[in-house]
Amino acid sequence: MATVLVDPAVLPGLELAMMEVDLRVWPVATAPIAVDGRRQAFQIRRRLVEQHRGAWDRAAGWVPVWVTFGERWRCGDEPLPWAAHQALWTLLAEYDGHVLFRKRLGAIAPLPVPEERRRAG
Repeated sequence: MATVLVDPAVLPGLELAMMEVDLRVWPVATAPIAVDGRRQAFQIRRRLVEQHRGAWDRAAGWVPVWVTFGERWRCGDEPLPWAAHQALWTLLAEYDGHVLFRKRLGAIAPLPVPEERRRAG
């Protein structure tokens, strides 16, 4: 999982672009695993902005999101392949100026993804 600050103006487009390569965007404020999502989002945004001592001040009103990897990138319990990392960093680079992130991954509890229902017939 990557933690990214996203300019709200590009969030819908980023979400769609991520879906195309089986990456999922979860705004922290509404993530299903966040007990107090709004507070957690505030704390994450504040910590990231403050730790960059002025360099990230433009992101003070941006949306903190978690980006997770879909099934396409998983191979059992094996670590994520480098291609997954590359896909994430390449896509985020396309939104330069509208996203801020540190190029590293962290871990969160698995996020439930609704499965599509297949219609019979």
